[in-house]
Amino acid sequence: MKTQFEEGTTLDRFIYETTRAHPEATGQFSTLLRQISLAARMVSARVNRAGLAGMLGGTGTINVQGEFVQKLDIYANNTFKAALEHPGVCCAVASEEDEEPFYIQSPYRSGRYVFCMDPLDGSSNIDVNATIGTIFGVFRRKSEEGTLATEADVLRPGRDMVAAGYIVYGSGTVLVLSTGDGVHGFTLDPGIGEFFLSHRDIKLAPSAKTYSTNEGYWSLWSQELRDYVTTLKAPGAGYGARYIGSLVADFHRNLIKGGLFFYPATTKNPEGKLRLMYEAFPLAFLVEAAGGAATDGHTPILDLTLTELHQRTPLFIGNRDNVAAATKALSGS
Repeated sequence: MKTQFEEGTTLDRFIYETTRAHPEATGQFSTLLRQISLAARMVSARVNRAGLAGMLGGTGTINVQGEFVQKLDIYANNTFKAALEHPGVCCAVASEEDEEPFYIQSPYRSGRYVFCMDPLDGSSNIDVNATIGTIFGVFRRKSEEGTLATEADVLRPGRDMVAAGYIVYGSGTVLVLSTGDGVHGFTLDPGIGEFFLSHRDIKLAPSAKTYSTNEGYWSLWSQELRDYVTTLKAPGAGYGARYIGSLVADFHRNLIKGGLFFYPATTKNPEGKLRLMYEAFPLAFLVEAAGGAATDGHTPILDLTLTELHQRTPLFIGNRDNVAAATKALSGS
């Protein structure tokens, strides 16, 4: 029986009611969600006072992705790893900021779950006070609990994911979460430091009339994609364009209001730009749980399998019919 939640439900109550329906649960998953919530509150507080805390600007280094590292990138990455290291619920943390997975080992217990994350998506927007966020996904390990995790625990098919979510640090801090049974959003009340249910059972309609993409890359797109976008822009088509430039922010808006987001392959990046593990997998998990779809332009994102940690992919994600139309257009049919 599906648990019914009312607006105003705390995240802690949501976790309790959700896990209570599974008598075989050991408590590790609920602890994991609470530690994610703790880290989210810590990062939110630092984001909100970044200028006062000396956290604006870059570190002067470049990460494994070839991107300039911001001070808040490092803070968010370290905060989530610290929150997940000691409770004994994770065996590995894979981060966009780290070259290799962070394996949990003595003196801490190697737990049941693999946690993957983009600790601060859109961090180039920090200095201009635009919306940024954290994207995360959770896998259940394949190897024996209590032993050191292996690469096989980390490099997985998308369908192995058991939970995913993101945190938006904007005008308010919102945590959106799915364990596969619906998608729910929780807004942080900064006065008391608690997340409350604010978006219950988010659902996407079959189609929408909004698209989100960086059209500055138009000249680098395939002709099929340019032709498709031209149909969206045609008089009478009724489509509007909305683009923030932060994946988590664009996805959040489209999840709430409907829309298609795409970051396609280009002649410069034929394998795509977004990370499969840290960005595409978690958002695809969420969008499918909300009734939408996500593909790489050909194959459903969750049907892909990681072959390397920082693997990249094109991404078309949003309302089901919009994704289907874009995928069909890319096939030339």
